[in-house]
Amino acid sequence: MEGDDVIVVDTHVILWDALKPELLSERAKQVIARANEGDGIIFCEISLWEIAMLVQKERVCIEASYQDFIQWVFLSNKYQYQGVTPEIAELSTQLPKEINKDPADRIIAATSLVQKIPLVTADTNLRRSGMLTTIW
Repeated sequence: MEGDDVIVVDTHVILWDALKPELLSERAKQVIARANEGDGIIFCEISLWEIAMLVQKERVCIEASYQDFIQWVFLSNKYQYQGVTPEIAELSTQLPKEINKDPADRIIAATSLVQKIPLVTADTNLRRSGMLTTIW
């Protein structure tokens, strides 16, 4: 979907873009920049929970409160929150196990599929699934 100017991003992409942009592929950086100039970036609300859990478990260290960090992250790009709709919830339960067992990854993948929007992810399982249009 080369001409699209909206993308869905996986949780690690949100974090890497905010904290360690050098971990992003050049292609990911390009599509994020293009989406910021276009219709924006879908930020799945489940990523809020994932980031909170990573901070709580000290797997992600930030120098601000979680609330301040999320506000800063949200303002750093042209993000649009996407909640779990009934269609996304149902599809997430029907995806094959090869996608991933992690519920958050399944919801993010289902969001990409339902919205028919490419997913920016480094996740090997999601990229190899053949079900999703992924960018890395």
